[in-house]
Amino acid sequence: MPNVLPSRLRQWILLASCAVVLALTCSPLRAQSNDGRAHTFAVRDGHFELDGKPFQIISGEMHYPRIPREYWRARLRMAKAMGLNAVTTYVFWNVHEPEPGKYDFTGQNDVAEFIREAQQEGLWVLLRPGPYSCAEWEWGGYPYWLLKTPGIVVRSSDPKFMEPAKRWLMRLGKELAPLQLANGGPILTVQVENEYGSFDKDHAYMEQIHHALIDAGFGKSVMYTADGPEEIPNGSLPELPAVINFGTGEAKHGFEVLHKLRPEGPFMSGEYWAGWFDHWGEKHQTTDGAKQAEELGWMLQQGYSVSLYMVHGGTSFGWMNGANWDGKHYQPDVNSYDYDTGIDESGRPRAKYFAFRNAIVKATGLALPVVPSVAAPQAVAPIALTESASLWDNLPQPVISHELKSMEDLGQAYGYILYRTTAHADAKGELAIDGLHDYAQVYVDGKLAGTVDRRLNQSKLDSVAVVKGARIDLLVENSGRINFSKELRGERKGILGSVTVAGTVLHDWRIYPLPLTDVDGWKFSAGGCKAAPCVFRGRFTPGYAGGADADTFLDSAGLTKGFVWLNGRPLGRTWKVGPQETLYVPGVWLKPGANELTVLDLNLTNAPGLPGLDKPILDAPIQE
Repeated sequence: MPNVLPSRLRQWILLASCAVVLALTCSPLRAQSNDGRAHTFAVRDGHFELDGKPFQIISGEMHYPRIPREYWRARLRMAKAMGLNAVTTYVFWNVHEPEPGKYDFTGQNDVAEFIREAQQEGLWVLLRPGPYSCAEWEWGGYPYWLLKTPGIVVRSSDPKFMEPAKRWLMRLGKELAPLQLANGGPILTVQVENEYGSFDKDHAYMEQIHHALIDAGFGKSVMYTADGPEEIPNGSLPELPAVINFGTGEAKHGFEVLHKLRPEGPFMSGEYWAGWFDHWGEKHQTTDGAKQAEELGWMLQQGYSVSLYMVHGGTSFGWMNGANWDGKHYQPDVNSYDYDTGIDESGRPRAKYFAFRNAIVKATGLALPVVPSVAAPQAVAPIALTESASLWDNLPQPVISHELKSMEDLGQAYGYILYRTTAHADAKGELAIDGLHDYAQVYVDGKLAGTVDRRLNQSKLDSVAVVKGARIDLLVENSGRINFSKELRGERKGILGSVTVAGTVLHDWRIYPLPLTDVDGWKFSAGGCKAAPCVFRGRFTPGYAGGADADTFLDSAGLTKGFVWLNGRPLGRTWKVGPQETLYVPGVWLKPGANELTVLDLNLTNAPGLPGLDKPILDAPIQE
């Protein structure tokens, strides 16, 4: 996935670490396809070969956790009809090992099934197993619990990091190594790490990841590294092919650099950024589809291989949005990963899709499948949220601590955390928060005194008055861990330093973890909520013009800041600052009868009716 600073995965060259793996040196990889024919895949004379014939990879990225499982096959078919012969996917460590040693490869997380379905739809697979992914995904795919280890240095040779990383890759190998080409599966290539040259230049670390992947069973695939063109010397390994990542208008320069640094090839853009992503409180991003289609056609006509990033973005459901760091500012990402690419968030082709499709046909002469039809989204009448519960009436048992503790200290991954103490003396002056990650609402005796937002480089309230014995509450949100740059190494959440009022440090805290994984046990009652933050709940039955199982887009314009669940499933965040003003509701997640919508809002005591729209609003005006 693209990052806001250097360039992305450029060309991807798949030579193979065959010499290190099973003494294959550089011989072709042999396998059986589903049709029983023997296949070989190799790099020869600067290009890829499949069955001894030149093979041009035309791929597009899509991520299985960002697509409802029930829609995987439909999205794959749409990609195939665009003219792609492969799909590219990351594997996100944090969804599969949410706690140490507890693995989940079921349901939405069944990555092996996603890969099998790609094969069944006639698509090869380019696998990006990490362990670091980036991808505008929460902490770049790392599981939060790594941060419970004091002094850990992630994405380095630090044994405290490498031991769990190697253990994870070994476990992943049990799921996916059998699906490599040499075993009859569709996996052609396996990426080693991800754009490491934009992060550091520790080649010893890269070799450790390389060999960890081999030990996990991935050595039967062609392995490669991916970096921005200028970052190849930092991030690549001499024994592996290198591919390059870049955006619109950078193809000719990128390939010139690649030819200079790696004249032996092969030549591939591992990420051609076919769109861009959005941050909360910043303008919605759009890109030039006509120019991208022209550039895609040029690359294909030169014989270069390409993977579009993204062909279909989907949604970072729940708490899984990441955040960027531009050197000065924390920039949390919205939940929509629509990405302004060819296939929109709900799986529908837009004009850019057909422009890309035409460019592929023109360059290759392929006869493509008919573009699949997709059911229209439905509009849903405003959903009344008739029950409510106040956060203050539903606090869990607190952790008592003289000093502040982070979420990770308390074994909490996502959500909110409440810090409560009592003023020891009368005081009036600045309330300062050292190390706020990421957003806080400050209350004195239950009344909102103000907000502090890391996104805006805020760290204090200028004037707060307290009397001895006053209750001071700081409700802190984890808005998404940074997924890019060395800043990610310090991404613990909550308050990492101290809190002072008029220069006096506050101590003796009651700390309430609020992961909000289950609010069903809260004390709900009919009518309005007596004191915000509040959780609202309502029931509705869909089934309008599009049918009971048609997609819809929940309109959050009437909300301020919070979170939404559908039938207990986390959909994502709401925030009035824009630009995202709807949440994608997959029709397959709707029940034919009564459905339950649950909404957290930090500021409302009465919830508005929330309609479902038949189109998304991703470009709402920016507010502060």
